[in-house]
Amino acid sequence: MESETLGRLIDQHAAALELFARQWVDQPEDVVQEAFVRLAGLPIQPSNPRAWLFRTVRNGAINAGVKQRRRRRYETEVATPVSAWFEIKSLGQKEAAVDAESAQAALAALSPDQREIIVAHIWGGLTFDEIAQMAGHSASTAHRIYQAGLTCLRERLGVPCRTNSSRTIPK
Repeated sequence: MESETLGRLIDQHAAALELFARQWVDQPEDVVQEAFVRLAGLPIQPSNPRAWLFRTVRNGAINAGVKQRRRRRYETEVATPVSAWFEIKSLGQKEAAVDAESAQAALAALSPDQREIIVAHIWGGLTFDEIAQMAGHSASTAHRIYQAGLTCLRERLGVPCRTNSSRTIPK
């Protein structure tokens, strides 16, 4: 397409196309610009460029609107406070060994691999063979990651360990 023709189409239709696209997306300028870029790159020009532009802007704006709403929903979900991982139960006279909020913070601070394996093993009841299949590790690697994660949890929570011969065992 000749630059003069493209410039004339932009001058004549850009404002109307932006207004048209605004019903689907908050910032229609990008959608309109993309439509003009696509029009300029077509090997064969449409017989009715104005109708082609409106159809292209409509499709682009609808797609952009869907992406925009999805992004907003995701950002809202991420900004929403995370619900507690643990239920706080009264133990009567006996006090809980670890505070639920501290435990949640300590778990959240672990590496994703460590957290995944610890939760799968302790709360999910999976064996290390099952965890290995799920996570794509060997059973020994899964166990090693599990042990390293428990060590990190103990350090973060201040849980003392007692030694029994050559091994360190949590109290």
